[in-house]
Amino acid sequence: MAGYETLLVETHGAVLLIRLNRPQALNAVNGVLTGELLRCLNEFDADGKLRCAVITGSEKAFAAGADVKDMVDKTAAQMLAGNYFAEFDQISRIRKPIIAAVAGFALGGGCELAMMCDFIIAAETAKFGQPEITL
Repeated sequence: MAGYETLLVETHGAVLLIRLNRPQALNAVNGVLTGELLRCLNEFDADGKLRCAVITGSEKAFAAGADVKDMVDKTAAQMLAGNYFAEFDQISRIRKPIIAAVAGFALGGGCELAMMCDFIIAAETAKFGQPEITL
């Protein structure tokens, strides 16, 4: 489990720690991050030595929603045709337990990512929300 641009991955015994690593964008979810996360979780699911995964971000943000820069030049029809949520949905099909360790912002897609996990452990600083309803 190596070679990720947007993730920092390490193992601690039978636990896989996945840290979202887009600090300049407050870990905003984009296509690269989603694809890498799905690939990492599929490798985790197939690894007989690993029993649990923990997904986390930074102190400031677990994930501050979707990266709007990724979508700015797309029409609504292109967004629907591109099925941008198919990979994200596959995360919920991983058979082994996944824990979201949330500190800071978990907004929009970041909130949804946390909800796809089997358990959420939230720090006192965690803030969950769906601000895109005002866009």
